Amino acid sequence: MSAHSPKSPGWLDWYQNPSEPAFRLPPGTIDTHCHVFGPQAEFPFAPERKYTPCDGGREQLFTLRDHLGISRNVVVQATCHGADNSAMVDAVEASGGRARGIATVRPDITSAELRRLDAAGVRGVRFNFLRRLVNTTPKDDLTTIAEKVAPLGWHVVLYFESADLPELEGYFGSLPTPLVVDHMGRPDVTEPVDGPQFAHFLRFVERNDVWVKVTCPERLSVTGPPALDGQRHAYADVVPFARRAVEEFPDLVLWGTDWPHPNLTDHMPDDGLLVDHVPQVAVTTEQQHKLLVGNPMRLYWPGEAV
Repeated sequence: MSAHSPKSPGWLDWYQNPSEPAFRLPPGTIDTHCHVFGPQAEFPFAPERKYTPCDGGREQLFTLRDHLGISRNVVVQATCHGADNSAMVDAVEASGGRARGIATVRPDITSAELRRLDAAGVRGVRFNFLRRLVNTTPKDDLTTIAEKVAPLGWHVVLYFESADLPELEGYFGSLPTPLVVDHMGRPDVTEPVDGPQFAHFLRFVERNDVWVKVTCPERLSVTGPPALDGQRHAYADVVPFARRAVEEFPDLVLWGTDWPHPNLTDHMPDDGLLVDHVPQVAVTTEQQHKLLVGNPMRLYWPGEAV
């Protein structure tokens, strides 16, 4: 692979000039879902990747963090880097204690390597079940990984489509770690929020005490980003789903930006608007504090002061 592979055709770069949010995030806010891409010259992308992104490194991530009023980050390994966690670990280690990491690892990873990742600030692994992003997801291999990371107190982050949950939930429930679900399990927001699909997801959360990321309205929305009321309220079709998750599971919900927003095809979100989405889904001060500060602190910095 050349040092500088061209971006995938039609790739949308992250928004260069995010607006100033109207909503002021509470002190201690944690972005629990963001990534770093390269930079490619320093951290080459994996040969087996499904996409080639633009660069979006730690400096740009930390600049966005400070602009939005975020205090800490959880950097999730991007699929374009495969199981080479170097870029993610570099960002976590450069944060001065203000970041944690979620890794991608192979089943043959050694205990020594897991301890090294743990010392660097990694607190979980991600299992990806989206066929468009990974070729296969062999459950035996994933079970082996979960059994290796469980003694460290790590959790497993699950990324799947809501339509696939009935097929997968038995396997998920067998894993020996806490579970965190990305993007509310990607509900179909054209279906009723009270419909059987989302109700099934909520009961899965309830039965298994699953942490839920109420993230990526820009990825789930069908109506798109325009504000419908003349204010900074975008992605209105996602609001009922996220609000339901926050109301039913106020102590298990998490928030994040998903910067630099991989694999979007129709628009690139203004991260300032994503912050202004928060009070639409967490409507009380107590809900907002749990979503943004209290819950992620318990999961990623247990026992530490904000």
